[in-house]
Amino acid sequence: MANRFVLNETSYHGKGAIASIADEIKARGFKKAFVCSDPDLVKFGVTAKVTAVLEAAEIPYSIYSDIKPNPTIENVQGGVEAFKSEECDCIVAVGGGSSMDTAKAVGIIITNPEFSDVRSLEGVAPTKEKCVPIIAVPTTAGTAAEVTINYVITDAQNNRKMVCVDVHDIPVVAVVDPDMMATMPKGLCAATGMDALTHAIEGYITKGAWEMSDMFHLKAIEIIAKSLRAAVNGCECGREGMALGQYIAGMGFSNVGLGIVHSMAHTLGALYDTPHGVANAIILPTVMEYNAPATGEKYRDIAKAMGVEGVDAMTLDEARKAAIDAVRALSADVGIPADLKEIAKAEDLPFLSQSAYDDACRPGNPRETSVEEIAELFKSLM
Repeated sequence: MANRFVLNETSYHGKGAIASIADEIKARGFKKAFVCSDPDLVKFGVTAKVTAVLEAAEIPYSIYSDIKPNPTIENVQGGVEAFKSEECDCIVAVGGGSSMDTAKAVGIIITNPEFSDVRSLEGVAPTKEKCVPIIAVPTTAGTAAEVTINYVITDAQNNRKMVCVDVHDIPVVAVVDPDMMATMPKGLCAATGMDALTHAIEGYITKGAWEMSDMFHLKAIEIIAKSLRAAVNGCECGREGMALGQYIAGMGFSNVGLGIVHSMAHTLGALYDTPHGVANAIILPTVMEYNAPATGEKYRDIAKAMGVEGVDAMTLDEARKAAIDAVRALSADVGIPADLKEIAKAEDLPFLSQSAYDDACRPGNPRETSVEEIAELFKSLM
């Protein structure tokens, strides 16, 4: 079987990288940009850093900001109508996963109008055309949506998140500028950073992992383990490290899949609007324990990448425990809650467990699971 790898056409990295946005738009012949960004970023002037680049280059644009933290079908539908009415020909997505996921769904529907029912995009949709060209500018260091072929839209009517996978939605250009991430509050920096770590660890142990994806994931784990604490504490070098580490993780997991940490986090986000990174961080160590028997020597590699010393001399069980303990310690150090006691409700357990089992990420989990076993995992955290 052939292993497929899909990445951006072009990516820019480093301080000041947003200056390249205008050059890319002009070089590609675009006439008007649809700036897709969430309302808080607009309110606090973060989006303005990008629109200032467009204004200086005399590039017309329209801002769309009707986007929730867990973007909904209605957000996407509104974006489609706004894009059409403003007669734009490219999208500049500024924000975290919410802005970029909305941009992807809008871009896909514009070029594939037969999928105007947003629910029809769930799973691996058989779209035929590439989406409207997207230039993605992340403002958080975690989702890596700027380099992935995935997006997640919330079906609020049915309290569920729809995971959509489509090679046609990947942004043509990613602009990863750590200065765009400078305004993240500590809590958001911690949550998105642990999301990135979850991407790297789940991507490393998922069923679809292979040598090329392993290379990206191990390096991402190493960079994140070294950078996240510093980033949360406001260190510029930590922020730069996280900007790179989360992108490298995205290069990997986008192409090989994830596992039930994400499945469980998705259903928490859909039902309780739990921040995705927080949910992942709480669940990750527990699911690592559950998955350990199906991972061979991989936890030894994870422990090394996390900076644990003396791993080679450990037994396999010791190395596995060391990896899990290192993840749990990092999560605690950046202020993530240890359990779901303040989030999940016991009466919702059947719905949570079934939804997680039905999630598109579940088949990639290294250990075969069931609704009942997922329920036990939720219980252990409640």
